[in-house]
Amino acid sequence: MQAKEIKKQLKSLIAEASTVDPSLAKRLDEINRWVKDVKPGSLTAKKFVLFFLQQIIKDALIWLDIQALASEEEQQQYYERMTPTELYWYSYLFPKWLNETDPKFSIWKQKLMAGEFNQADTHVLQSIASDIVHRQGTFWQCYIADFSMATDIIVSSRQNKPLCIQITSLSDEFSQEKSDNWKNTLQAWGIERGLFLSYNPHNVNFVNRIVNLSLHNSDNLKRKIYLKFSL
Repeated sequence: MQAKEIKKQLKSLIAEASTVDPSLAKRLDEINRWVKDVKPGSLTAKKFVLFFLQQIIKDALIWLDIQALASEEEQQQYYERMTPTELYWYSYLFPKWLNETDPKFSIWKQKLMAGEFNQADTHVLQSIASDIVHRQGTFWQCYIADFSMATDIIVSSRQNKPLCIQITSLSDEFSQEKSDNWKNTLQAWGIERGLFLSYNPHNVNFVNRIVNLSLHNSDNLKRKIYLKFSL
């Protein structure tokens, strides 16, 4: 989707959401004001901003589809077509983000626009996600969960119990800061359990170990438990 199309669709979604879900309309309007004065060419050059805009448009479209369903039974049938991690996002975390204050949103929007975001661990997360799917698990990734909710990836395994996981390299200069703030952030969003994994990128087997821990704890970690591991 091109920058011009994104801006046009944002405005269209704001108009639609205003009569369906004012909280969604408010978020979309905030995002629209953030990008409206950025020229399409400049916006196109900001690939991470575009990725986020594409994600929020997809989220908004799905959320509006859900809200348009006439009965709880129809909504439940819609949710049943989702993976467990997708369901957790759209039935719990995304509506919480729409309706609650996000103290980090304005900060990371600014950093994203300024080009200060460097997704250096993209290939690592892709490898982890691929292995999870290979083992019949499911995963969910999005910028809102990452930047606002201290969650790089949401994972579910055989028991279909989504688990929010923060993954950071021991070489990351902000690793300790992430670790210190992680549990408080999860609890602030009502996320009742979580896993924080610090890995050594020089360990050739770290992806396999991350996936093993993620899938195991998805099934077995109890509520109100927040575990940290260094691999």
